[in-house]
Amino acid sequence: MFVLLNGSFGIGKTTTAKALVQARQGAAISDPEDVGYVLRRLPAWMLGLRQQPDDYQDLALWRRLIVYQARLVHLRARTVIVPMAFTNLDYLDGFANALGQTARVKRICLVAPLEVIHARLEQRAIAEGRAGLTAFERRRSAECSSAHADPAFGARVDATGSRKQIIADVLALIGR
Repeated sequence: MFVLLNGSFGIGKTTTAKALVQARQGAAISDPEDVGYVLRRLPAWMLGLRQQPDDYQDLALWRRLIVYQARLVHLRARTVIVPMAFTNLDYLDGFANALGQTARVKRICLVAPLEVIHARLEQRAIAEGRAGLTAFERRRSAECSSAHADPAFGARVDATGSRKQIIADVLALIGR
């Protein structure tokens, strides 16, 4: 099974994914951001572009590579948790459909009010020694919050509760 754990920046996808791996035997994480970080560090010309896009999700290459990455992780894990902030439903559908050719796919979307997300991002910025939210974080978190009101992004899980409750809610959706 692939669990697509969607949600805004700062909502707790990575923390939740790590806890799910601990709670579910045979689970592993496939983080699409790792692929994005590598692609963002390549010169645009190596990607056949004049300049890098603002968001690596707009790279068709990224969207293909994350499918391969998740399938590779699935070779060693029965359940693959994929934490990612998708706001483009076409991109999410393409990813889910490609993975669905290999195994069952569950879409889950962590949600919280934008004020809560911004407060968490502020805490992260302070912990990283930054002055506050970047313009990108502010813009993307607002885009995520707006987009994730659509149930097509996944079964909604309230991410304002305790971490234990969030994990219990996600496990109830994917089954033990």
